[in-house]
Amino acid sequence: MAQGVMVIAEQRGGEIHKISNEVTSEGRRLADALGQDLTTVVLGSGVKDKAAALARYGADKIIAADDPQLENYTSDAYVPVIAEIVKANEPAVLLLGASSMGKDLSARLSARLGVGMAQDCVSFAVEDGKLTAVRPIYAGKAYAKVTFSDDSLPQMATARPNVLAVNEPDAGRSADVVDAPVNLDDGQSKAKVAEVVVDESGKVDLTEADKIVSGGRGMKGPEGFQVLEELAAAIGGSVGASRSAVGAGWRSHTDQVGQTGKVVSPNLYVACGISGAIQHLAGMSTSKVIVAINKDPDAPIFQKADYGVVDDLFKVVPPLTEEVKKVMA
Repeated sequence: MAQGVMVIAEQRGGEIHKISNEVTSEGRRLADALGQDLTTVVLGSGVKDKAAALARYGADKIIAADDPQLENYTSDAYVPVIAEIVKANEPAVLLLGASSMGKDLSARLSARLGVGMAQDCVSFAVEDGKLTAVRPIYAGKAYAKVTFSDDSLPQMATARPNVLAVNEPDAGRSADVVDAPVNLDDGQSKAKVAEVVVDESGKVDLTEADKIVSGGRGMKGPEGFQVLEELAAAIGGSVGASRSAVGAGWRSHTDQVGQTGKVVSPNLYVACGISGAIQHLAGMSTSKVIVAINKDPDAPIFQKADYGVVDDLFKVVPPLTEEVKKVMA
């Protein structure tokens, strides 16, 4: 009989990612609501000791698949290992993060397990002993409440990064760390990671950023983003861009926020010179506080913004940056 909650944590270079703390915290809340245990699964190489820290966020048990073949993520290696862990433990609920890795992994894993999945969810609850999930639809214009059929076990879902509350870490909490068998052969993997190019800029990835300053067509060119870089540095945030700015070659695609870029949910999102096309709103509408700066008072972004400034961003952002520096000092 399926029971318990299982979450899949993420790591890069042996470091546990923030989304792992989020799904473990949410898994703890769901496990408490069900009156069951929480198991967190970590795959990688040399990650066993660091995985133990997830107990602080609520894990009762940690399963570590620690093997050199799992050092870098490939679906060919991760999916069969996780599928075997899931089948051996039979959880009632399986939760992953909707990161770039999580989206790829979860789709393939749900197919391998033969179960349905709710993707990119923003909240979860337990009703009548079953998992319910809420996810945006129609590019964020509406929300769907999703339930699972009785024969779809585990009830599987992914959580949008930066949306779920993270538990206050309990340093006194510990969990059993169990080794998982890794049975992979070279012929099983159709792809190999030849090289990992690490971003040396030190910038926080947009999907994990707490504060984001984004620019659109109103930046007038790549040099215009310098004023946003200065504001982002002052508030300790990252710089994003709209699809039009990326399409014009002003910013890298890794900076693109939107339906065809990255979906973000920071505590603060500052949109500068962005009109607010539906595909962009779909990527940032769940931000906690949205500030819009645009010359056009009829720009759609103002309908979504908590605070708006109708003016030339190049007149507004530099003095705003100076004021922020004074406050932060």
